[in-house]
Amino acid sequence: MIRVLYILRELGRNIYRNPGTALGSVLSLTLLFLLFNLFWVAAGTSEAFYRELLAELRMEVFLDEGMPDSTATQLPREFYAIDGVLTAEFVDKDQARKRLTDLLGMDLLIGYDTINPLPRSYVLTMENDVLNTSDMQSIEERMYTIPGVIDVAYSRQFLEKAESTRDLILQVGLFLGAIILATAVISSSNNIRLMTKARAIGFRQMRLLGAGKLFVGLPFIIEGFLIAALSALLSWAIVWYGHSRVVFTQFSVVLPTGDDILLFCLAAGAVGCISGFLGIRKALQ
Repeated sequence: MIRVLYILRELGRNIYRNPGTALGSVLSLTLLFLLFNLFWVAAGTSEAFYRELLAELRMEVFLDEGMPDSTATQLPREFYAIDGVLTAEFVDKDQARKRLTDLLGMDLLIGYDTINPLPRSYVLTMENDVLNTSDMQSIEERMYTIPGVIDVAYSRQFLEKAESTRDLILQVGLFLGAIILATAVISSSNNIRLMTKARAIGFRQMRLLGAGKLFVGLPFIIEGFLIAALSALLSWAIVWYGHSRVVFTQFSVVLPTGDDILLFCLAAGAVGCISGFLGIRKALQ
């Protein structure tokens, strides 16, 4: 119990004697974590936006003109046998003409009342798991093996751009996270090292009296944990406040779950522990 009281007393003394250093460490770490939080929110929001767009992606399968309607209506059994296909909607020539008229705002087939040159097709919806370039390409290849299918169309370029954007966001996030982690460790450890310089003689005396390194350095390790965890909480408080004050009409901002935020704060505290250990290490040698 006496050891616990000593550790708590030393922890309070470190913060009380160096309020400016502790406050500066909290503010600097808060800004660093806030930068990462904003990127995290932006990445989650863009991911949700892309998922909504991808959910509207359709594959259209065009049929051979020589195939009779009785045979064409049996094709959904072939489509549903392919993994990833959810629904198949048949579009006959009249429906294709109506869709073209709605798209252009005028009927370009006036005079083709007896012979409609538009092809028949099926519009397919897909499961979310297969909405990527590799799976969609595999499905397209399977479609061409079905008798009567002459062409397959879907938004390949949009799908490729969506995947490249996701990869770019992931790479930037990893790079940004590595920089923030290194900066947080260096900044926090330097602040704690400044606090320990004035007490270097006292540390040596305690070491000569038999105190262990962990016992002497534990208050600073705990201090690093508290400062980093508090900074992480403050950074998310700023994000929550901004989210409650700013409203976007074109899209909704996606925040991480409470469990993810808690894990982030604990991870930040672990980084603070490492910083505290690095800051006190030289003083204990």
